Amino acid sequence: MPLPTSPVIRRARLGAELRQLRRREALTLEQVCDRLGWASTSKLSRIELGQSRPDLADVLDLLDVYQVPAPQRDALIVIARDAATSRGWWKALGEMGERQRTYAELEAGAASIVDYQPAVVPGLLQTPAYARLRIAAGRLLDGGVDVEADVRARIARHEVLRRPEPPRYTALLAEAACDPAGVPHEVWREQLGHLVDLAELPNVTIRLLPRGVAGQGVQPLTPYSCYSFPDPADPRTVMLEALTTDVRLVTPPDVDRYERITGWLLGAALPVEESVAELARRAAG
Repeated sequence: MPLPTSPVIRRARLGAELRQLRRREALTLEQVCDRLGWASTSKLSRIELGQSRPDLADVLDLLDVYQVPAPQRDALIVIARDAATSRGWWKALGEMGERQRTYAELEAGAASIVDYQPAVVPGLLQTPAYARLRIAAGRLLDGGVDVEADVRARIARHEVLRRPEPPRYTALLAEAACDPAGVPHEVWREQLGHLVDLAELPNVTIRLLPRGVAGQGVQPLTPYSCYSFPDPADPRTVMLEALTTDVRLVTPPDVDRYERITGWLLGAALPVEESVAELARRAAG
């Protein structure tokens, strides 16, 4: 069963609310840390930025300093517990790398996910054989990658699309993502057939962007993923996928821009039926 919340998003929300409370009290990072006897401001800064798994005792101390009244205090304690949780289906995936774990945590509590990919099939739609090729290629840059462990973790993440009450998932694939690009024929044919099968799920939508077509003249060169969550107070999130690291955006202006771009791309993409028919045609070829 899915968790009702995403820990990484709860950390971002908790940090934002704690920062707002500190500013309401007109306190600096240094002043708060002095009151609590914390050695440096880096600990508080990381909590406010959602960059660390918070200790509940530390959060309770902060709520005392900010004199938070009972109803709001209770709500923030629930958020803090969600942010610090180590429960969930990913606990069994201790071998999962940090980058992949971030995506898994976002997916765990998402109500909707949109993936845009200009060059490859998105991770949630990959077959084991295709995933193995992609991960092995990445190993050329990072020799420490355990390919088989990463494949197992990626395939386990796929369960999110078939769970009870799954997220609404949309994949926007540029035409280059639908070209074999050196992938062995049988692996590529299996991958295309898998996309066609997944498109039959009621919560999965796959749309193709024909070559040379862009939404309002915009064709992003960087893969990105957009997430929204059942609790509207949890921050909508965009993940930008780069070569060696990923960038997480949660500020409304940044997220709004990517949601606007997504709308343009959806307007330029082939309809669902035509997209699936094209994938089926290529799989049969």
